[in-house]
Amino acid sequence: MSPSSLSSQGKGTSTPRIASINRETSETQVNLTINLDGTGQSSVATGSGFLDHMLTLASAHGFFDLSLAAQGDTHVDLHHLVEDVGISMGQAVDQALGDRAGIRRFANVALPMDEALVSAALDISGRSCLVFNVPLERDKVGELDTEVIEEFFAAFARNARVTLHFNLLYGRNTHHILEAVFKAFGRVLGEAASLDPRRAGVPSTKGII
Repeated sequence: MSPSSLSSQGKGTSTPRIASINRETSETQVNLTINLDGTGQSSVATGSGFLDHMLTLASAHGFFDLSLAAQGDTHVDLHHLVEDVGISMGQAVDQALGDRAGIRRFANVALPMDEALVSAALDISGRSCLVFNVPLERDKVGELDTEVIEEFFAAFARNARVTLHFNLLYGRNTHHILEAVFKAFGRVLGEAASLDPRRAGVPSTKGII
């Protein structure tokens, strides 16, 4: 079944920017709703405790509401599920942003988590690009293969049509590093998608994003 969605476009108004994605493939089922103008409330159930924890953190620190239920062929591994969650979240953000009128567009943060420090930068550019300079020493955190984290963000950036950069400045503990990554992701997404009261139109000299 092809993905379906319901969105409300902000266009610089107080109308909540909400989108829902229902994605079903032969490998996964993902039901996701995001409210970019929320308060950081979330309900996340993917079958991966670590991924649930990370997305809950992103929602809380980005002040967007996230409802997510996903299941899939986890008897193989978590790759398909994590990637499809990234696809669905990217599609939902893309649709909730509407025509991009009034958004701040850019955001960056250097976020510490104990001994780890991660920088993240986001441009809601209409161009899909991920730079993920986050070397990880451990192959797994909990049941999750750490290599699929980059796949999640690649899928998100591609489908949200954004440019997203992560750099690990320093850190040793893989859990701390990834927690900093997801908290930073929430912060830059929330800030870049927020509405700037000074801006009435699209934040681009081209007039379109």
